[in-house]
Amino acid sequence: MQVGDNKVVSIHYTLKNESGEVLDSSENREPLSYIHGQGNIIPGLENALTGAESQAEIDVTVTPEEGYGERHEQLIQDVPMSAFEGVDEVKPGMQFQAQTEAGPRVITVQEVGEEEVKIDGNHPLAGETLHFKVKVDEIRDASDEEIEHGHVHGEGEE
Repeated sequence: MQVGDNKVVSIHYTLKNESGEVLDSSENREPLSYIHGQGNIIPGLENALTGAESQAEIDVTVTPEEGYGERHEQLIQDVPMSAFEGVDEVKPGMQFQAQTEAGPRVITVQEVGEEEVKIDGNHPLAGETLHFKVKVDEIRDASDEEIEHGHVHGEGEE
C-alpha cells in the first residue's frame, strides 16, 4: 500500500534545524499517526510522503513556505500586563492561546516588563528550513469516522 489521500500513515521521524540540532523525534515513542491529505502535518512533509510505501526511509528538506511559514515582525507586539489577568507569574518562554482575527493562535512571551509584555505570534519554527528523516512504519485505510472527524482514532475511540 502507498501513502495517499485518506490513508492513516504512521511514521517515525527525527526533525533537525539547519545547524543539525535535533528539534523533535519519535525515537523511544510511538510513531506519529495522521490522515494523509487532511492537512494534519506541514505541506512539505506531506507532499514528500505521497506515494511512499511501508518501511520507506525518506530524507526531506522543508522550506519555510512549505513548513511553518516565514517570520512576520508584525506578529511581535507589546501588550498590557492586564491581558494576563489571572496568571500568577508571566515569564519569558510561556505560551498561551490567544483569539485573533485569524482565529486561535499560540503566542510566546518574549519579555516581561512592569507594565507590558512582549509577545510573539509566530510559530516557534517560522522562518526555519527543516530537515526530516522519516521512516514510514505503517499505512492503512482510514475509517469513515476518522475521515469525517479529520484525525486518527486510537483503539476503542470513536
